This record gives sequence, structure tokens and C-alpha cells, in this order.
Amino acid sequence: MADEHPDPFDYPKEWEADVVLSDGGTVHLRPIVPSDADALLAFHGRMSERTRYLRYFGAYPQIPPRDLERFTTVDHRDRVAFVAMLGDDIVAVARYERIEKQPLAEVAFVVEDRHQSRGLGPILLEHLAAAARERGIERFVAEVLAENSPMLGVFRAAGYQVAREMEEGVFHLEFAIDPTEESVAVARSREQAADARSVHNLLHPRSVALIGASTDPEKVGYAVLGHLLRADFAGPVFPVNAENRSVRGVRAYPSVLDIPDPVDLAVVAVPAAHMDEVMDACLAKGVKALVVISSGFGESGPAGEGAERKLVTEARAHGMRVVGPNALGVVNTDPAVRLNATLAPVLPGRGRAGFFSQSGALGTAILADAKARGLGLSTFVSAGNRADVSGNDLLQYWETDPATDVVLLYLESFGNPRKFARVARRLGRVKPIIAVKSGRHAVLPALAATSVAVDEASVQALFEQAGVIRVESIAHLFDTALLLAHQPLPRGDRVSIVGNSSAIGVLAADAALGQGLALAGSPVDVGSSVGPDVLADAVRAELRREDVDALVVVFVPPLSIPGTAYARALRDAAASVGAGKPIVSTFLATEGIPAELAVPGPDGSPARGSIPSYPSPERAVLALARATRYAVWRSAPQGNLIRPDGVDAEAARAVVSAAMSEVDDGLVELSDEDAVRLLSCYGIEIVAHRVVTSSTDAVAAAEELGYPVAVKATGERWWRRPDLEGVRLDLTTEEAVRTAYTDLAELSEVADLYVQRMAPKGIGCSIGLQDDPSFGTLVSFGLSGVVSDLLGDRAYRAVPLTDTDAAALVRAPKAAPLLTGYRGGEPADLDALADLVLRVAALAEDVPQMRWLALEPILAGPAGVQAVGARVKVGAPPSRLDSGPRRLR
Repeated sequence: MADEHPDPFDYPKEWEADVVLSDGGTVHLRPIVPSDADALLAFHGRMSERTRYLRYFGAYPQIPPRDLERFTTVDHRDRVAFVAMLGDDIVAVARYERIEKQPLAEVAFVVEDRHQSRGLGPILLEHLAAAARERGIERFVAEVLAENSPMLGVFRAAGYQVAREMEEGVFHLEFAIDPTEESVAVARSREQAADARSVHNLLHPRSVALIGASTDPEKVGYAVLGHLLRADFAGPVFPVNAENRSVRGVRAYPSVLDIPDPVDLAVVAVPAAHMDEVMDACLAKGVKALVVISSGFGESGPAGEGAERKLVTEARAHGMRVVGPNALGVVNTDPAVRLNATLAPVLPGRGRAGFFSQSGALGTAILADAKARGLGLSTFVSAGNRADVSGNDLLQYWETDPATDVVLLYLESFGNPRKFARVARRLGRVKPIIAVKSGRHAVLPALAATSVAVDEASVQALFEQAGVIRVESIAHLFDTALLLAHQPLPRGDRVSIVGNSSAIGVLAADAALGQGLALAGSPVDVGSSVGPDVLADAVRAELRREDVDALVVVFVPPLSIPGTAYARALRDAAASVGAGKPIVSTFLATEGIPAELAVPGPDGSPARGSIPSYPSPERAVLALARATRYAVWRSAPQGNLIRPDGVDAEAARAVVSAAMSEVDDGLVELSDEDAVRLLSCYGIEIVAHRVVTSSTDAVAAAEELGYPVAVKATGERWWRRPDLEGVRLDLTTEEAVRTAYTDLAELSEVADLYVQRMAPKGIGCSIGLQDDPSFGTLVSFGLSGVVSDLLGDRAYRAVPLTDTDAAALVRAPKAAPLLTGYRGGEPADLDALADLVLRVAALAEDVPQMRWLALEPILAGPAGVQAVGARVKVGAPPSRLDSGPRRLR
């Protein structure tokens, strides 16, 4: 029930959000407050008569004082209004009002004329619906004039099931506001398009201003200007220097405000202390995007963190995206753009790979290495501190960028790991993603304090789940990229090896078998002294074989004939067959793509069909194996996000909220009763048990539960003991129960013991839940036992899970064949295990306070599964969520 005198400023802070619009610009959304009165009047005054008529069903030329107070003073419960702010101006308003204390509210929107068609209506509807659901509202109604087709389109395209009735030229609309599969899909499709557009604007500027351009060769501003000019940027470059009329022969301006033409992109290379005045000028000029090369922000300590937050907050509020601070810069090799706004003096040629690097320090070396190997790039972004534009934004852009076929990532952390997993999984279905991630053995102290360490096997599993090809080094990243950028994906794992050295051929064969590839026969040795035509004939013959999916060519050039002749013969033979099968080689001791193995593109850079060369057969085969595993993932069924039946999320949240209300901070372990109650909300039943405090109680519990029973000691000391010292099993008589109780009470020195009905025999398994500092919430699965624990034989997947993920998870551990009838054993019900996994995953999705869960032991048999024990810990969630209305996170 609303307060009688609600505080008009008392709204949930999470209702504020920066959002990206369909044209790539940004605005800030927040609830309206009384001090917005003047801005609301100005907004109303800027609207055309037509827009006012469509919103208010009449002329309504001015807002009367009484209406103004009502519009700006709301209770943020039954009456909620959001404003979209661009700088200090309101550009859109959306509101709802509850109808007669029902779970029903009337909703209305209005957008300033010049900001219509920017996607503000759908975003406002998402945020308004989310706020309404929090306040117990289930349905929206709206009255829309039949001639107001844009507003009708907003409701029609939102993905809700909208009921419509028309009377006297007015449509009456009504719909439930719970997210549907269609509404979520619509929102994410719009999110992808908007994110992609914002990055497109950044990488395709029509003009660039360099703020901090310098005449001093030792300064950053001198180098960046030189690189912009040397790349021959397609638009005008405006140096900004208050002390010189020209810099490097180009006319300079004292301030960005003095530039006579519009400025799309500003590259900032001034000390952090001068950033405020630079921002003021850029905001006044209407600059669309910033690349901040300057350091001295978040990486420098608390004061720098505050300056960084202020920079991004102001930029987003005025419609700008920001790369950096502390960034190397951005590159676009498109011949129509030719942008090198970086500190890197050497750029690779035009190519089909997009590269995102979180590290500015490594960026220069990365670009030089790419050029040396002949790997061309379409675009490159070094985000530095990643205060705004992140790897997720680039993934959204590259998904629909026709100039990019392969995505390369150098990552140090994830700003929003759940969104990364979602976007990467979708992008990976059409374009391969290759990633180097640092921080294998070290975690930031701020994360380590609130997170559970996860072993490397789990990290690899998470990348595989999202289809990301993880590599260990920059060298391996380029090895794999060279193959995927220039050769087709293998259709299977059968490999043929052709060469002129039997020893090197055997090395390649060993490497292939070691990587899980299959040999399509013994290596073909053409002999050490044959001519180029013999090698070409052997290559053509192997490529034409139906049982060959990929070819490895290992070659040591003879002394009598130049090796370049053999390289050209190999390239031409591959082109003449056109088999659509990938080829890797070890040729001419070259690392990359030598000219003789390259198919020249329009600008001379290596194009599709070029054959990559590696310094050793092992590296060539490793790149091929990675491409093969990726091809298998890409062709596998994607699966569906299944909502288990019998779920009561509200009841589960109530259990957790009650438990967390008893502690101020940190993790709290649920009592046995609360854990059982929580899990039962998701159809996860624990085998019936009772807590007893005497032998008499133990006997009574056993008779209530039904024999046979088990008696167990309680407490951390006895949990998961492999020797079962704290457990007595298969007790069938009153005397056995009394004896077991007396023995265990004496052993544990605790009167509280468990009596539990014996579950049917089965193979012991465990399902876990934990929050990882890098990837969000993980579900794990393994078989119970000392050996599995010792070897770390557990498999992991990140939430959310599809049915395919769950089915794969319970089959992933090395010991999983024990569940499928190993050596004549009876197979367990794997479908029931997968269903249990999906229920745990759904619990993690619905209740983000779930920080840790151990469901163990689970006895899996032919007739189903039985969970025997469970422990649950809850607390404030450290992971950034990927749910709710769209926002920049």
C-alpha cells in the first residue's frame, strides 16, 4: 500500500539507466522528480501541435500548474513516470497509473519530435514494465488514437500478446507485462542493432578532432596525428592546440569549439587534469564519440576512478560513447574510412578479422605481429580501462559487420560475463571467436575476497559452451586466426598428411592423433627430390578423396629447386581442386602467409584461399584441431532454454530473503529446513529425514520414515567423509538405530543427528552451484568419491543452461561412462540427472542471491535419481546480471 505522503525522490536507484538508441546515440533514463518542472515545460513547448494532439487527444498548448505538479510529483509505486534525459533536456516521458488498486495500470508515452524514430518508445516500455512488475502490476492498458501509427507500432512490435478494441477512432489496448520468449527476443534483437550502430558510428567517423595535438615529437599527440595523416583518413582531421596555428602542416584550432565543421570523433591526448574542460567543449560541440588515450584515470587509484566515472556519466548523458581511458586507440582499414587513431606506428593490411584488446600496452606489439604474419584486420579497438565501450559492444558490432569474418579477443576481465556468454554463443554460430584471457592463476583482490576460485578446466569448459576458441598466447591466437581467416572450416576430423620428409610426416601424424584428430591413412611421402608438379599432384589427389576433411602439408625445400616454386605449386593445386577443405602447411620456415602461398586480395593483402604456414608441424596441427573442435560445436544443436515445471520462484525468494534478513553482510548458510524448503520450490526433493536429539527420538523417526534408514552425524567435520565414519547405513531394526545413535553421538560429541530413509542404490553424483569472479554463476557436475575430487573431475557450465547444455554436462566428466553402463553395469537415468541440473540452473537464474550450493550425494540409478543431502549459502550477488530492461552496464 502506498504511503500517504510518499517521498517524490525516493525511488530505487537501479531504475536509473544509460541506454543506447537505435541510431547509436545514448540517453539517460530516470524517474521524474518535482525539480523537473521547468525542463518538462520546456519539453512540452518544443513539441509540435501534432505530437501534443496525439498524446493528449486535444490541442493542450500549455501545461497548467495543477497538471504540472501532478505530472512531476509521483509516488513511484502506483504512479510512476520516467524521463529520458539528453544533457539537461527532457526528450521523452513515459508513465503509468494504477487503476483502482488493481494489478492493472494505464500507460502512456510521448517523445519530442526530433527524437522520434530513435527507438525511445520500446526502451521506455521495457523500463516502465519492469518497474510496474516490481510494484505488483501485471497488465498494462493504453488508449491510442487510430491515426497514431508510430505508438501503435511500439506496442505491436514489443513481443507481448496485445488485445485490441477500437471505438470512435481510439484503440483500447491491453496486455500482460510479464516477459515472454518473444518480448525478450525482440528486446535483444534491438539491443544488438543499437549496440552495433553505436560502434559503427565510432569506427566510421566523417571527421576527427585530435585534442592535444602536439608539435613535440616526444608527445602522444604528435604520434597520433602522424598516424592519422599517414593512414590518409578519408575525412578532415582537425588538430586542437591552443598554442600553435598548425601542427605537422595541418591547420590547428585553439578549441574543438572553434572548428567550423561538425566533429564525429574526438581523440583525446591531454593530461587527465584537463579532462573537465575538454569534456565541456566536446559536449557543447556535439561530438558523437570519444577515444581517450590519456592515462591517469581508474588505473591510478581512487581519485582517478572518480574522474573516470564522471567522464563516462557525462558522455553518456549527452549521447556519446567513450573508448578508454588509457586506450591505445581504434583502427578501421576500410578503404572508404582509412582510420588509424592509435599510438601504433605499424598497421596490418586490410583483412577479415576484427580485434578487441583490453590492454593498450600490448596493442602496439599485437598490431606489429599481425602485420608480420600477413594477418589483415578489418577493425581494431583497444579499450584500455573499458569504462564504456567494451568487448561485448564489439561482439554486437561484428555480428552484423559484413567486413568481419573472424573475431579476436585479448581479455583481462569481463565487465558483464553473462552478457558475454549470451552474445558470444550467438555470434559464434556464424563467426569464430578466438580469445586469449589473462589472469589464469591470479584474481584481482577485490574479486577474490567475494568469490570462489575455479580451476582452469572449468574456465575452458565455459569458453567451449559459448563456442569461444580459447588459446594460451598471442602466438597461438594468430596461428588459429590465420587458418580461420583464410581457409574453410573442416567438415570432419579426418586429416591427410602430404610431405617430402617421412620424419616430419610422422611428427605431424603424432600431433594430429594427440589432438584427437583421425588420420585418413598413412602420411604421403612424395620423396625429397621430386619437382613441384609431383607435390601438386599429391595434394590434388588427397583433396579429392571423400574420406579426407583437411590437409596438412609438411615440406622441407630441396637444395636444387627454389622452395618458392613448390609453394606456388601448392597454392595453385589447392585452387584448382576447390574442394572446400582447409589446408595448413610448414613451408619455407615461414610463420604467417608468404607471398607464394597467398591469394592476393583487391589491395594486395592475402585473401580467402591463402594457405597459412607454421614454423613446426605441431603448431600447424594444433591450429587445425582448434578449428575442427569449433566446427563440431558450431554444427551441434543449440538447444532450448527450458523452464522446468513445478517452479515457485516467489516462494523461493521469500525463503532467501528471510534468511538474509538475519545477517548484515557476507554469506549465510541456510538451515536444513530452509534448504529443503528452498529446493522443493524447484521440484528438487531431498530424501526424507529428521533431526533427532536422543536414541528414543531416533527410533521414532525411523518408524515414521520407514525402515531401512541411515543415521548420520552432523557438522562440517563429518560432511563428505570418504570413510563414512560418521554414517551408519541400512539399519533395519530398533536396536540397530539405538546403537547407531549412541555410537555417533559419542563420536561426534553432538546430540543432534540425522535419521534418513535409505534411498535406492545408485551411483553417487554431485551437482554444485557457485559464483565465479569472471564468468558469473556456474553449475558443476561430477561423480562423488575421493578419486574424482583428487583429479578435479568435474564439468562446468555457465548459467543460463539450455537442455543441450544440461545433457552434455552430465556426460562431460571423465568418469561419466560409469553412468552409462560401463563394463556391463546398469545405465543410470541421465535424463533425470539433466532435469535436476536444469532445476538447479533455474534456481540460480531466478534467485541471484544463490552464492553456493552442494547437492550431494545424488544417487543415480536406472529408475531415476534421489538427492540425499544439500547445503546452501546465500548472500548479495557479486556477478553482474544479464536480465531486465536494456541498459549500458
